[in-house]
Amino acid sequence: MSEQPLIPPESTDRPNLPHWLYSLETCESTNSWAIARAAKLHHGDVIFTKQQTSGRGQHGRIWYSPPGVFTASFVLDNLNPNLLPGLSLAVGLAVIYAIEDLVPECRDMLRLKWPNDVWIDRHKLAGILCEATSSNVSGKTRAVVGIGLNRCVDFAAAGLDERDLGNAVSLHSIATKVPDELCLLDRLRHYLLELADMFSTTDKPAQKSGLALLLPELCRRDGLIGCNVAIELSSETICGKAAGIDGSGRLLVCLGDRIQAFTSGRVRLN
Repeated sequence: MSEQPLIPPESTDRPNLPHWLYSLETCESTNSWAIARAAKLHHGDVIFTKQQTSGRGQHGRIWYSPPGVFTASFVLDNLNPNLLPGLSLAVGLAVIYAIEDLVPECRDMLRLKWPNDVWIDRHKLAGILCEATSSNVSGKTRAVVGIGLNRCVDFAAAGLDERDLGNAVSLHSIATKVPDELCLLDRLRHYLLELADMFSTTDKPAQKSGLALLLPELCRRDGLIGCNVAIELSSETICGKAAGIDGSGRLLVCLGDRIQAFTSGRVRLN
């Protein structure tokens, strides 16, 4: 990855940047950029670029970033490593809340596709990649939360086919008015900092930490529940009916007379 210096908030190009924002004209991956500069970044810092050239998705897949994709990574510190398996789902809720705050016409239309996508009408609007980057003897962990949101994308002009798109949709095709990038960054950061407190190492009762407080919303926003799904694992594909999400963030699937919980796998409607 080519070396780029940190762009300070008082940059002469964009003098009004907030103190927590690092804005790059281009970079290979905002997550990789943040991880490579871990020592220089702090809790709540955000890396944003208008042009990500080598984005990464779940399981090593490519995240396509044509013009109009909103791409940012958020630094969250002091997280409890035992709660991290549920973080992507919680981030999905944060994305939903931020969009609904800024685009009221989308309220009650957005859904989660386990484990890390945001859907609207079963079309992919956003994807999430959470990466734990450090821990120490005290058990504290940092996560870099990457969010890619199809904000104003002309997929046809980008030359992407259906396989590349993953049945994607752009926010501008749904919303009367699309929020600007800084407003999106600010709203997303607001909700992610709230989540960081819920997922922190601070001693809290189990019912008030991690996904526990969010389970009712996860159930309400679950875009897969009741659907026939195929779970693609490394060695096999398992088909069944999605039966919800548990308190650890696992996908529950009804397989005949039993329920099986999945911690990973690529899910598609069957």
